[in-house]
Amino acid sequence: MATLLPEDKHSTSTLDEKLDVEKQPQVLPVAVADFDDPNLDKDAVLLEDDSPYPEVRSAVANTDDPEMPVNTLRAWTIGLVWAIIIPGMNQFFYFRYPSVTVGGIVAQLLSFPLGRLWARFMPRVKLFGVSLNPGPFTVKEHVLVTIMATVGYQSAYATDIIAVQRVYYNQIYNFGYQWMLVMSTQLIGFSIGGIARRFLVAPPSMIWPTNLVTCALFNTLHSQQYAGIGNRGGISREWFFTYAFLGSLCWYFFPGYIFQALGYFNWVCWIKPNNVVVNQLFGYYSGLGMSLITFDWSQIAYIGSPLASPWWATANVAVGFVFFFWILTPILYYTNTWYAKYMPISSRTSFDNTGASYDVNRILTPEATLDIKKYEAYSPLFLSTTFALSYGLSFASITATIVHTMLYFRKQIWVQARRSLSEQPDIHARLMSRYRQVPEWWYGIIFVVMFVFALVSIEAWHTQMPVWALVLALVVAFVYTVPIGMIQAITNQQIGLNVITELIIGYALPGRPIAMMMFKTWGYITMAQALQFTSDFKLCHYMKIPPRTMFSAQVIAAVIAGTVQLGVQAWMFTNIENMCDPAQKDGFICPNTEVFGTASIIWGVIGPQRQFSKGQIYYGLVFFFLLGAVAPVVTYLISLKWPNSLVKYVNFPVILSGIGYIPPASALNYVPWAIVGFIFNYVIRRRHFSWWTKYNYILSAGLDSGVAISAILIFFCLQYPQNGTIGENTLAKWWGNTVSVNTADANSAALLPIPDIGFFGPKTW
Repeated sequence: MATLLPEDKHSTSTLDEKLDVEKQPQVLPVAVADFDDPNLDKDAVLLEDDSPYPEVRSAVANTDDPEMPVNTLRAWTIGLVWAIIIPGMNQFFYFRYPSVTVGGIVAQLLSFPLGRLWARFMPRVKLFGVSLNPGPFTVKEHVLVTIMATVGYQSAYATDIIAVQRVYYNQIYNFGYQWMLVMSTQLIGFSIGGIARRFLVAPPSMIWPTNLVTCALFNTLHSQQYAGIGNRGGISREWFFTYAFLGSLCWYFFPGYIFQALGYFNWVCWIKPNNVVVNQLFGYYSGLGMSLITFDWSQIAYIGSPLASPWWATANVAVGFVFFFWILTPILYYTNTWYAKYMPISSRTSFDNTGASYDVNRILTPEATLDIKKYEAYSPLFLSTTFALSYGLSFASITATIVHTMLYFRKQIWVQARRSLSEQPDIHARLMSRYRQVPEWWYGIIFVVMFVFALVSIEAWHTQMPVWALVLALVVAFVYTVPIGMIQAITNQQIGLNVITELIIGYALPGRPIAMMMFKTWGYITMAQALQFTSDFKLCHYMKIPPRTMFSAQVIAAVIAGTVQLGVQAWMFTNIENMCDPAQKDGFICPNTEVFGTASIIWGVIGPQRQFSKGQIYYGLVFFFLLGAVAPVVTYLISLKWPNSLVKYVNFPVILSGIGYIPPASALNYVPWAIVGFIFNYVIRRRHFSWWTKYNYILSAGLDSGVAISAILIFFCLQYPQNGTIGENTLAKWWGNTVSVNTADANSAALLPIPDIGFFGPKTW
């Protein structure tokens, strides 16, 4: 029976009721990290009722309204609708080229007017005791909706396993296998993230910089006011965001469609388009990016917004990039190390000894295993210099992370292991202490159920993967979650485990490509999902969302999103003709599946022993493990001798892993990113701190939002219709869209031609 509700006068702002300091319990000492934290504002030691981190103060309110509605029918309805639509749409376009991804910021923006419309037009009645319209759409509801929309918006990593099994290995297993595989890989990380939250969420030093942009946008949309914004005059945050959003949306039509050379602004190459050395040094497609600039925010923020990353962390990445890619790479390339001169200096493709893309089909048996005779008759596998170096840096970052954590974070980890979640010396932790925490056994249930799903999926079907390999993959993920999470929470840089998991399983189970894909997924994605879970929990920590409500929303939305993605994928392979064929007429050529499948053959069939073992071409890269272990020890010893020197800002896991996005990223995504980070988070932050405090994160949100919406408009209005033929004979052919591609850079030119004997490299392998 429906009953009419009285008008709710409840405020939508968490800030309408300021904390009465006199009524608060005795304040604990200000939060100071148990390590030398470069993010800490040393001048803010007396801010007992706010964060000692200026980035946090500028984006997060230090107040809470525990009576504000959050766990409402409205929030769940909008959130679950997004959890169906966005993952399903992204999965559909995941297999298409060109593609588009509807990101989390799009859901965040679109949820706001939907919630407002619900509040205005939905009747204020109760059904079975649940209010259909609890009043104004609150910021806490908005956060919950956005979490549900984004927790599984990207294509689940395990769906690529299923696609590769079908396309490459002719293995088509039933929906039960597919569902258990996806659920276990997506959710088992949540249980690990729950255990790690005392190390990665509760401590105030774990600031999670990306979340600060999200918090600033939430507070701006809901007109929040709090002390951290400061008292600078000028236009409001709301109008600043509006101008930044509209400007970004309109501008992206130029580098994204009308004048694409503004994105790949390799202007030096336009002067000498056929000079290979000039194009290798200054190019953006296959060069080292010494042209320095781009006018495309999507390229600048490809590896994350430079406005969100602390400058000292950006500087570490920039130093690593300059040394390894502007100094070491040219030395290796122009001395012809690894036969590099016969290939482009930078490429995401693997090559054979004729300079062509490596054709894995020429070395396989009909059962998709390695045919040694065919391999010896064809070619070893070669990598471009930057690609090979990226493997070495991945090896180094793995050992550097463990050593750095033991040296710098051991005290922090020990303290947090003994401290309860309600004992954190931080205003936000004290505000969150009034909400009931998620019991540890909830995470235990998730882990046990998902582990059983994983066991069934590898044992009931032919997957080539033994149980001990599953356990080992989870151990790798568990060991690295806290160290990598701490580095990400402080620096905004995540260290990937994909390469090291491929290396481990390649040696442990050679010749088993399906097992290789599964091991990599459980080892790498489990950690990635754990960190996504803890990042979302930190967002709710900042926005004061009850933990139990948050946990339920994450798990339920993740289950729905994964199920929808599997359904969409199954429908596509059943109903779309020639799915994943390179000549598929509608563009469903499955580029990501091709990359995933090729990696399964390179690592699972050829194996790392034919790449990195002694006597092989890339054996020297193995010594990067030693480099990564030694480097943090050197800086640690120097910092003990000179504790106030600049050495305390040197972070070797960030230096070694920050450039780990290469490939598929390139210099185009690093050099302008570092320049913009220097301008805003060093120059402006030092000289115009009040402006930076009020507008920096809002500018980042506005630019990100505008590009996201503009990319969707360009795709659906100009690229997707008529099979992409709109403007192909007019706009696509004008100088601004061709000048950057009519270069040796865009053509991935090598320095030397193939020798007269018809191949390069060793004569036997």
